[in-house]
Amino acid sequence: MGYKLLHRKWRSTRGMYYMMIPELLGTVAALVVTALAQPDLYRTKLWRAGSELGFNSSPSVTLWAYANYEPLPKIPFVWSQTLTDFNVAISVLSLFLLLSKLIAFIMHVWYPILALVINTALLALYATSIGGQAGPDYLDPDHPSPVAWYIAKPCTVAANQKIQGYCKLAKGSFAVSCIMLGIYAINMGMNIWAMLPNPKNDLKDDEDDETSSPATLKQGGNWEMHGIPPTPRTGTLPYTPRTMAFNTLERKLPLRSQYA
Repeated sequence: MGYKLLHRKWRSTRGMYYMMIPELLGTVAALVVTALAQPDLYRTKLWRAGSELGFNSSPSVTLWAYANYEPLPKIPFVWSQTLTDFNVAISVLSLFLLLSKLIAFIMHVWYPILALVINTALLALYATSIGGQAGPDYLDPDHPSPVAWYIAKPCTVAANQKIQGYCKLAKGSFAVSCIMLGIYAINMGMNIWAMLPNPKNDLKDDEDDETSSPATLKQGGNWEMHGIPPTPRTGTLPYTPRTMAFNTLERKLPLRSQYA
């Protein structure tokens, strides 16, 4: 009995289908919140609000650099357009991979080794997204921020109601990313479970190979796409009702003797 690396079966098919439901809901939620944030609904506003509250650097550093003909400073990842585009991209990618997984699972080609690569990549992408949304801001030495203020602090620290609403949206986006990370972590757990040695899984494949072997056929076993085995009276012509009637009447019409 050998270990099958590629053609392995999932331990729980029902569990795989059940996990697709929260994955679909989380993916749709991620698409909504990331689409709302595109291109810059609240990112710069929260950056400026945090600067006014003394929590982080100011977005005006780029204006100062332009005005003084200085090189542009490196924008912290948490306040960059790259992070916003990155979140949208992984949300769209998650939906595409979910649909592909559903089709491949129905067609029995969603193997655990393939899912292992995809789940690992998605875990890395969402971990990067979470790290970026709660990332540090050390651009201003006088106001260092190890964690984004809208994550570390309640939204009520801002007096502006609109800023509080933007803060809640940012918290919601962060929460959705954490949920998606948890979903893919569960998928990874099921993936590892399926990759562990399973005697029943491997034994079933070995039994199929033994049943299909020529030695088994010589012993009277069945082989798919094999000819029909010999049966009694094979080769004799079956008698149809017409043939039996002609043999009984000796090929004579029954009423010819009466009306001749």
